[in-house]
Amino acid sequence: MSQTEASPISHDRQEAHRLHEAAVDRLRASYAAIAAGEPVRLAKRTTNLFRPRDRAVRGLDVSGLDGVIEVDPVTRTALVQGMCTYETLTEATLHHGLMPLVVPQLRTITIGGAVTGLGIESTSLRNGLPHESVLEMDVLTGDGRLVTCYPGDELFDAFPNSYGSLGYVVRLLIDLEPIGDLVGLRHLRFRSSADWVRAVAEISRTGAHAGLRVDAVDGVAFAPDDLRLSLATFDVEVEGHDWHGQHEPSDFTGDEIYFHSVRDRLTDLVTAEQYLWRWDTDWFWCSGAFGLHDPKIRRMWPRRWRRSDVYQRLVGLDHRFGVIRRLDARAGRPQRERVVQDVEVPIERTGEFLDWFDAEVGMRPLWLCPLRLRGEHTWPLYPLEAGRTYVNLGFWGTVQVGPDAPHAPRNRAVEAKVAELGGHKSLYSEAFYDRATFDRLYGGAHLAAVKQRFDPEHRLTDAYDKVVRRR
Repeated sequence: MSQTEASPISHDRQEAHRLHEAAVDRLRASYAAIAAGEPVRLAKRTTNLFRPRDRAVRGLDVSGLDGVIEVDPVTRTALVQGMCTYETLTEATLHHGLMPLVVPQLRTITIGGAVTGLGIESTSLRNGLPHESVLEMDVLTGDGRLVTCYPGDELFDAFPNSYGSLGYVVRLLIDLEPIGDLVGLRHLRFRSSADWVRAVAEISRTGAHAGLRVDAVDGVAFAPDDLRLSLATFDVEVEGHDWHGQHEPSDFTGDEIYFHSVRDRLTDLVTAEQYLWRWDTDWFWCSGAFGLHDPKIRRMWPRRWRRSDVYQRLVGLDHRFGVIRRLDARAGRPQRERVVQDVEVPIERTGEFLDWFDAEVGMRPLWLCPLRLRGEHTWPLYPLEAGRTYVNLGFWGTVQVGPDAPHAPRNRAVEAKVAELGGHKSLYSEAFYDRATFDRLYGGAHLAAVKQRFDPEHRLTDAYDKVVRRR
């Protein structure tokens, strides 16, 4: 390529970096404008958290920090801003036949959010959690410094699961991996959780099933005797290859519903983009609460509104105005408890948890996603063991419990059972731990020591206060 041809690319990169620096200047100026002693929060209107929170009257200006600075297809890395959503990031990377090592299931989750919280998806059995593919990151700490940190640094290692109590991610350099235009799927059925667990263990050991490489794996537990395991292969070629008779990819943004296909099909073919967002269109299966599993209603619901962030806003309106609660009261139905959680248990305890869950909570289906840490490095605020396989179980809905609902008996029971089984739960939703239990499970003493170094005046909300006390 000649120098003349290379100049526009160089100019675009220089401009992207210039715009990033300008956005960082605005961010730091907004921090300086917040009076000493006042709490520091992001000035953002959207969230993927499932717990109530107070809105900041005045917060950090994150405008201009929601994009991709550059993608390097040679080194297979991306330089990305902290408020960039995975939808925006994958649009840029798929152009080069690449994807982030882990892409959480919902389009509007941000890269910074997945690192300071936790993210998981079907590549997590191979690639661990999103923060494990971060090579370096810039963090605006609670004391106003912009700190560049790397794996092994005190701030970097304490950041995952700190939920903004140490600072906010401004810029990240992340690893990418190849993905083809088309993804082949195989949906396996198992009659027991023990058989499901054995299949996952074999795939984890060999990286393959029935002679075909497995790049990603997750599943659904529809019933105690109906568990599915969905295996994805990322570089399927259709031309000259019969993918079990299918030559055109399925489209789950239209009349088809992905979780129905998991139950009803043995194999499938989808585009890479469709695969990454297969769960987002129907918010897994939760779009059924809005009638979208009814073909007549689905046809009237615009495609652009079949997205998790739209459903999230609708749920937010219900929480604000109590529509469902009022309808239940008028109909004389027992009061509901919202049980929206993701938990991790060691894979060998999966069946035990499912049996307990059916008896004590009674909610189906459940999402099942096996995971292992990517390497030997461990993370103090979410202490999974290196070399050990876990299963994330996701369950999202409401349970009729009667007048005890405000005390969250089912959620509290889930927390206790998961801890008993040697697991943890993600903290994006409501939590009910006492302070001592929270600190024991989530590295509270370690977090406090790091926070003292990077936020000595406690300008940022403490993790326990944010997660449990909802401040």
